[in-house]
Amino acid sequence: MQIPCLNEEETLALVLSSIPVSIPGIDEIVVLVIDDGSTDRTYEVALAHGVTQFVRHRGNQGLARSFTDGIDHALALGADIVVNTDGDNQYPQERIADLVQPILRGEADIVVADRQVALIDHFSPSKKALQRLGSSVVNVAARTELPDAASGFRAYSRESLMRLNTVTRFSYCMETIIQAGNKNLAIVSVPVLTNAKTRESRLFSSTRQHVFKSAAAIVRAYIMYRPYVIFGLMASLFGILGLLPYVRYAFLTAAGEGGGHVQSLLVGAALIVMSSLCLMLGIISDLIRTNRALIETNLEHTKRARFDILRVPDMADLL
Repeated sequence: MQIPCLNEEETLALVLSSIPVSIPGIDEIVVLVIDDGSTDRTYEVALAHGVTQFVRHRGNQGLARSFTDGIDHALALGADIVVNTDGDNQYPQERIADLVQPILRGEADIVVADRQVALIDHFSPSKKALQRLGSSVVNVAARTELPDAASGFRAYSRESLMRLNTVTRFSYCMETIIQAGNKNLAIVSVPVLTNAKTRESRLFSSTRQHVFKSAAAIVRAYIMYRPYVIFGLMASLFGILGLLPYVRYAFLTAAGEGGGHVQSLLVGAALIVMSSLCLMLGIISDLIRTNRALIETNLEHTKRARFDILRVPDMADLL
């Protein structure tokens, strides 16, 4: 169980007290708190509730970095399954047992909790619509059918974590789903009901910022894993727009009115050049994607070699 935290002294106790102490099929549950530069008593609260495993950042590194560092520490501990939840008590920790069951049964590599966004009272209609839109775009990129791709309440198998690599520093949620889908990892969804809202999100200051950053993360993932989609669409769009002035000019010429329309042909030529550039960029990006796949294979082998040997001792054994 890993819990990224940033100044969560008021809610962390609720999270820790609601984590199940035993789960059928699980031999041991270890709680790992990632303290992302907290300036309050988050660390002391975690210690008081028996937490022995920590990753601590001296300054705020962001959610994606906290997730990555937590995963590395969990793999070093020998974790077979990593469940990620939040320190603000947004998610129902009592559903962790349900979350890990598809992995235990060998049916999934990743399980994503469906928050059933339509039922969340404090989400505005526009935010609910944006969540649905974002999930739809991610599902197209990942070739999945997840109703809530932005949910951070997830369970990962050790095997899936060996193959995933986080690049973005805003939020890992969208990127890991797109990566997993394109690597043919099995992803399933489990419906849950979220807890009452305890505070405003610290991940973004406004809905507009959230939309822009999420869109940038999705586009980057598209370019990394399916560049032909982005550049193919752009090449087609500029190509069609570039041909329209020539078609118009051909009709006007056939009607005997072809003179005086050279300017539109220049615009058409510029658009066709842009279409050709997008096509070339698509080819280059696809070659880079192939190279990235080879690099990720090497990273996977490196992780296996590192985490099969490295084991972090439990803090309780050192006291």
